[in-house]
Amino acid sequence: MMVDIDILEEARKVFAIEIESLLKVKDELDENFTVLVKEILACQGRVILTGMGKSGHIAKKIAATMSSLGTPAYFLHPAEGAHGDLGVITKDDIILAVSYSGETDEIIQLIPSIKKIKAGLVSITCRPNSTLERHADLSIHLDIIREACMHNLAPTTSSTATLVFGDALAIVLSKMIGFQPENFAVFHPKGSLGKRLLTKVSDLMFKDEENPIIDGDEVLKKAIIIMSEKGLGAISVVDADQKLVGIITDGDLRRTIEKYDSLPNLKVCDIMTKNPIVIAPDALAVEAIKPMQEREIMVLPVVDKEQRPVGMIRLHDIIKAGIVE
Repeated sequence: MMVDIDILEEARKVFAIEIESLLKVKDELDENFTVLVKEILACQGRVILTGMGKSGHIAKKIAATMSSLGTPAYFLHPAEGAHGDLGVITKDDIILAVSYSGETDEIIQLIPSIKKIKAGLVSITCRPNSTLERHADLSIHLDIIREACMHNLAPTTSSTATLVFGDALAIVLSKMIGFQPENFAVFHPKGSLGKRLLTKVSDLMFKDEENPIIDGDEVLKKAIIIMSEKGLGAISVVDADQKLVGIITDGDLRRTIEKYDSLPNLKVCDIMTKNPIVIAPDALAVEAIKPMQEREIMVLPVVDKEQRPVGMIRLHDIIKAGIVE
């Protein structure tokens, strides 16, 4: 039977209940949090999280967040742990065991083995004086007001509080180890941030035989042929020392055709754009985007320290690489 309720009002109640408990947990954070952070920083092994059911899902997320922010962390399924996977734990590791009640059978049965291995055991629970808490080397108690579920049954507020606690732990640790965006990019090379911070111009530029170059004293017809062959919509113009002095683009050619009735007598240097915007091969590809957009150009010559064109990069290829969101 469908119950008639105020949908938005009920949704807002869930937010209110969870926010109230989060504020309570925040205010009750104590020295044990500081001790935990320092123990993880001093840990010679790894941080291993474990949890069953909904707590297991939260533990997985915490492990993933910590790993993303520079603290190596892993998730160990407690049931699998009881069937041989405890072999991954060493005496140098710290185990963060997540359990709402602190009485989860699959976790309690791991305690004797964890103690025998001599790994550190930290309990994260929402009920005090549990079996898990009594056997832990360090206890974290998240005192929530109530679950957001109308019958105070389904893990809702408790799982949210544990998740936010894990976020706080991961972020504090990342700040203390001096974690930077560049480090994040290394762990996320396929994400847009990773690509922006790791992809260099040299990774995307056309070089060697693909890089169109012509001497400024050559006839324009030859430049047109080379541009047609390379298909990049532009060609770098060099002087006798092979240094960049200009560029010809498809737009330059169109304007020239509109201006002149005949092209045979024109040289490359007659129509080239002098002193074009350039970029270095070791620059980040994302740095090429701004000048391209500001000048409404589609290509940039890539030059070395001697101003010799060693490549050409197109806006199209930067976008295709996923660097622009």
